[in-house]
Amino acid sequence: MLFGHDMAHSLATLVELVNTSPSTGGGDELADLADLQSFTRSRQVSGIDTLTTRDLGQVRLVRQSFHRVFTAPDQPTAVRLLNAMLSESRITPRLTEHDGHPLHMHYFASDATLAEHLAADCGVALAHLIVDGEWERLRTCSAPDCERVFVDESRNRSRVYCDSRTCGNRMHVAAYRARRRA
Repeated sequence: MLFGHDMAHSLATLVELVNTSPSTGGGDELADLADLQSFTRSRQVSGIDTLTTRDLGQVRLVRQSFHRVFTAPDQPTAVRLLNAMLSESRITPRLTEHDGHPLHMHYFASDATLAEHLAADCGVALAHLIVDGEWERLRTCSAPDCERVFVDESRNRSRVYCDSRTCGNRMHVAAYRARRRA
């Protein structure tokens, strides 16, 4: 499935945000304000000037809510969880150009906190994915020691690992070694 630039960027931001959680098998990659500032810079989150410990707590709550959507047992549960998130967001769609990016959509209010920004932009992208009948593209890595999430953008919906260079390669090497021993 081909995603437009806005949707692809929001979904990638969403995946990166969820994967900062200890719930995905690693440490908390949003342990402090420096981590949060690094995240906003790396994901080119616009309109955010000063971050506080309150922002950090709110973003962690949004991250947890998105993780529940990714790991929902079925689409109706995912829809219910996402609707709850979206109903708490101040969504104000507007066209914008900034930082050298072409005209695109923002869904957060101009005075939104970072958590509101992420909930609105990422939540709307996720809602579009579900509305388009693509809920099954929300995945958790199949490697036994990894719980990271990803959006399967492959044409035939066959991706099973969060990263083919790490988890995928490790699992393929383990399978090859197991075959060689047999």
